[in-house]
Amino acid sequence: MPAPVYYIPHGGGPMPLLDDPSHAGLIRFLKALSGKFVKPEAIVLISAHWEELQPTVYAGKHHGMLFDYYGFPPQTYEYRYPAPGAPELARHIGSLLQEAELPCVMDTTRGFDHGTFVPMLLINPAADIPCIQLSLLKGLDAGAHLRLGLALQELRKENVVIIGSGMSFHNLQVLFAGAQADLRAASDQFHQWLLDTVGTATLSADERLNALANWQQAPYARFCHPRAEHLLPLHVCAGIAGGASAQVVFDEVLMNHKVTAFCWQ
Repeated sequence: MPAPVYYIPHGGGPMPLLDDPSHAGLIRFLKALSGKFVKPEAIVLISAHWEELQPTVYAGKHHGMLFDYYGFPPQTYEYRYPAPGAPELARHIGSLLQEAELPCVMDTTRGFDHGTFVPMLLINPAADIPCIQLSLLKGLDAGAHLRLGLALQELRKENVVIIGSGMSFHNLQVLFAGAQADLRAASDQFHQWLLDTVGTATLSADERLNALANWQQAPYARFCHPRAEHLLPLHVCAGIAGGASAQVVFDEVLMNHKVTAFCWQ
């Protein structure tokens, strides 16, 4: 049975690790997630917070920490997530991408960003599963990220869990604007499009991939994602799943707007 693929919300900065009340449902979801799958050989994370010109994979044996948020309490800059790296897996990913004519770069210096260490401290606090990160691509082209995922489908056969870490709604100005009915009505329309596109079996794989490639045509798409980096981990996941439909495994309000998580089994 292939390993699962997840697209998850990672919340606002370190707020899930601070037991922020607005993140209570997300915290419960992330803490329960590792009980949903057999312990894998490794976890590959595609974080919204890493972009490079070419696909880049972390290939070191150990990770540092990259605290890429600002203005939070001092303890949030002391977190550690000492999961080992997986250099052989990184090289394997590189070879799969090369076969798909996607030149890949190996990185051995970058630390875990908060798109990785925040959810992983809740998903697997023991840090006993090797973890590596794969970057997004600068330019944020949806089709390029679908192709990136399609090139990596073999990983699921090797008991490697894939996690795309982003947010299905990510307009920071709106998130901090408080509860406003008109703003929520707009984000709900994109949210429903996402559920209908990714989470139902009525579309063929090609139709689903085409819809995701053209996600900007969805209602209020650019309102929900003025910049696409928090959505595109979903595209990599959908590619790795071959365009199959996904199960909705989280669908709750976070900071006044609905966010969702998907799982491909």
